[in-house]
Amino acid sequence: LEFVQCLGNPNYLNFLAQQGCFDKPEFINYLAYLKYWKEPAYSKYLLFPYCLHMLDLLQSPEFRREIARAPSARFIDDQVLLHWQSYLRKRSELISKHIEELGASANSV
Repeated sequence: LEFVQCLGNPNYLNFLAQQGCFDKPEFINYLAYLKYWKEPAYSKYLLFPYCLHMLDLLQSPEFRREIARAPSARFIDDQVLLHWQSYLRKRSELISKHIEELGASANSV
């Protein structure tokens, strides 16, 4: 569980690439094996579901080569941060709107 969730960290992926892990067929096979975490019976335990998307990307040799470059890892890290900032703002707006709608419907009853 912990290792799969660590795959959501682009800087950790960059570290693994720098250590040569992505050059080892055994490690690539292990990454393929970890895809079982995408099954609902297992994925429900993940706190960071984004790691499953990164696990999918790691199946690609091109991505594994690219993540070895620090600027690429930084770019992905920045994009993840921007996603969560936007997600939290949009989520807050949706919750506020929902509360207003609930209040309006309660007043009309």
